[in-house]
Amino acid sequence: MTAESRPAPTVILGQNQYGKAENRVVRITRDGATHHIKDLNVSIALSGDMAEVHHSGANTNVLPTDTTKNTVYAFAKEYGIESAEQFGIRLARHFVTSQESIHRARIRIEEYAWDRIATSGGTGGEHSFVRKGRETRVSEIDYDGERWQIISGLKDLTVLNSTDSEFWGYAKDRYTTLQEAYDRILATDVSARWRYTWSADDMPAPAWDSVWEQARTALIEAFADTYSLSLQQTLYRMGARVVERVDEIAEIRFALPNNHHFLVDLTPFGLTNDNEVYLAADRPYGLIEATVLRDGADQRIPADLTLL
Repeated sequence: MTAESRPAPTVILGQNQYGKAENRVVRITRDGATHHIKDLNVSIALSGDMAEVHHSGANTNVLPTDTTKNTVYAFAKEYGIESAEQFGIRLARHFVTSQESIHRARIRIEEYAWDRIATSGGTGGEHSFVRKGRETRVSEIDYDGERWQIISGLKDLTVLNSTDSEFWGYAKDRYTTLQEAYDRILATDVSARWRYTWSADDMPAPAWDSVWEQARTALIEAFADTYSLSLQQTLYRMGARVVERVDEIAEIRFALPNNHHFLVDLTPFGLTNDNEVYLAADRPYGLIEATVLRDGADQRIPADLTLL
């Protein structure tokens, strides 16, 4: 059969969405002389009855992405930003309920934290801030007009145990050169996402900021409390601690790079190294990923955490 006589394949439009990504909004709330700051990076993705714009270019059903950007700033003024999750819920509900052609909205948010600056003279603490050098809070809000899926979490939370970690008894083959370790540094940059059990407007909504802090505290404490025989074991203990302590969370997914620290050979210099001097290697690194669920919960957080 020649190319000319071969029937043309049937082509259809698959999953699609559009929106405005990375809208940086800073909201200052002025409570008299005391100011409060919320610093967000908001990305919007909308989907629905969008076949015609792809097929013919007709924009009848398309709300401009510039409009979605403007909505972020207008809502920050009109309603304030109580929490990243609540702000995302308000945006998602607006887009789905105000436009007949939009059937689903997904709002992804990064939140950057700030601390107050207090000077020796006692000035500045009410309105001066320094960006926190800690992790970034993340949220994803998905709404289809009936049901909600709220995922929160954090990324770039660097933690380290300088002892109480071992790694031995592992499988070996002719390419294995790693020496067994009975006292090692365990360090990682935690990327964690947790899904809330809340999914409908007729359910009591969590206290988003409080629950986020509870989850963060639980996973950090579990990291510190666990005598680790593997990073996988530590991951599971962190996830279990969150699910056990925080009733509002159905599942939590982790991606934990193993930030390797190798003992430096100091014998050429006539020195011993009693677990004191290490080379911190940034790559390559082991990457451990897993989901920990409440019994009976469905696993719904995407395996690819880069989606957030």
